[in-house]
Amino acid sequence: MTRKKLEGIEDYQGAAAGWGALKAVADAVRGQMAPGKETHGLLTMNQPHGFDCPGCAWPDPKHTSSFEFCENGAKAVTWEATAKRTTPEFFASHTVSELWTWQDYDLENEGRLTHPMVYDRATDRYLPISWQDAMSQIGAALRALPDPNMAEFYTSGRASNEAAFLYQLFVREYGTNNFPDCSNMCHEATSVGLPESIGVGKGTVTLEDFDHSDCIFCIGHNPGTNHPRMLTTLREASKRGVPIIAINPLRERGLERFTSPQSPVEMLTLDSTPIASSYYLVKVGGDIAVLKGMMKTLLALDASSLAEGGPGLLDREFIAAHTTGIEALLADIEATSWDAIEAASGLSRSDIESIGNVYAKANRVIINYGMGITQHRHGTGNVQQIANLLMLRGNIGREGAGISPLRGHSNVQGDRTVGITEIPNDALLDGIARVFGFEPPRAKGHNAVEAVEAIRDGRSKALICLGGNLAVAMSDPQATFEAMRAPRSCRPYRDKTQSLAPAAGQAIVHPAMSGTHRNRHASDRPASRHR
Repeated sequence: MTRKKLEGIEDYQGAAAGWGALKAVADAVRGQMAPGKETHGLLTMNQPHGFDCPGCAWPDPKHTSSFEFCENGAKAVTWEATAKRTTPEFFASHTVSELWTWQDYDLENEGRLTHPMVYDRATDRYLPISWQDAMSQIGAALRALPDPNMAEFYTSGRASNEAAFLYQLFVREYGTNNFPDCSNMCHEATSVGLPESIGVGKGTVTLEDFDHSDCIFCIGHNPGTNHPRMLTTLREASKRGVPIIAINPLRERGLERFTSPQSPVEMLTLDSTPIASSYYLVKVGGDIAVLKGMMKTLLALDASSLAEGGPGLLDREFIAAHTTGIEALLADIEATSWDAIEAASGLSRSDIESIGNVYAKANRVIINYGMGITQHRHGTGNVQQIANLLMLRGNIGREGAGISPLRGHSNVQGDRTVGITEIPNDALLDGIARVFGFEPPRAKGHNAVEAVEAIRDGRSKALICLGGNLAVAMSDPQATFEAMRAPRSCRPYRDKTQSLAPAAGQAIVHPAMSGTHRNRHASDRPASRHR
């Protein structure tokens, strides 16, 4: 089969980061930022008295260096602080139908908006509008809805905690819990699966735990693209001789080898540090099978140890004190055959037993996972089986061990923490009623999928997006675009106010061409628009 040559894509044989990353940062800074601003911005990022990187969610070390940023983070700052401006004159020169054919990269590269813009159907263009008129029209459109639940309010981690808190307060006073947000697509499996397993929907490790771990697993995530500063942490673990096991359908260069830009020796010698000590290419969707195979291996080793008069390999004290349901788990593992595990995982029994042996020998294990684990049909089961595997050896709640859900961009969890959720708990709602003096709605609202379905079916008539682009963030943007362009989604209210959305049958173009609103959900490369 002949491989199609893609423009701008070439084979790359080098390590992740290194001189290539520095050149990419320099090019991004040179192409976007005003002279004199770039150095100050980059040197204050991820510093104690600076600001958090808008690129990813990797935490800051206690003792920072002068350069606590990666290629992606530097690019994110250049997008935020770009000197480029998109003026009304730009929109006067381009129709929406024309802009629909542009790539996301080209739209973003026009720079930040200088004025609020409103879509004019007669000319198929965005026209400038005052902030007062824009807010008045939005308010009129929302007041015209017969039911607050006919509006959807999307936000993402691109919004600050303060803005997100005010946003959810406004929406709940308006009368709905319709909060589709990026967490529905990133780590909903974590938010649902982990509380059922360990009582909280967050990771159990700190950055310092990586200094004490003696085995690290990386499953279904790509640190080189989605959280590059993690490579420094993995590099330090690799230098200590810690086994790092990568399980992913594709080989990612960042998990193979890494040249640290902060290492003069590696930079001057063009050397690199190997990251993964073993790399296993699991079949897509085969993660549960691998995890059950590891547990099956662990149970066999435990039985052998006991038969020889040893202590066994399960942490029975931890299991007795902190877990329930061990009998059902063991029965399920026993009933799962190796033939079924091999067929589902795409790995051989010997490979899975090798992975299981590494896990069994380690005393302090961290399992990192990303959206390769969460963003598919078996996401919740994947998360819960990772938790099961860790609990069998007591690798929860102690130094150097635990579960580590990795998020693709910063502040996803922050949104949820300040109230952006379609399933609010009573403590949050009671607090809002007590402090702000109004009774918030109690019924469950729409998540991201439910919001798009409601728009498609004509049950939702309005969509407000803060800090993100719902249509592009959804896993099926083509279906989402079609739902938003359907006549029933906006026709009933056309005569009441000038719509801020394109007419039915015309293209929807994301008007905010600035880093503040750009979707970086999956990677730092904008995707092509689908029609």
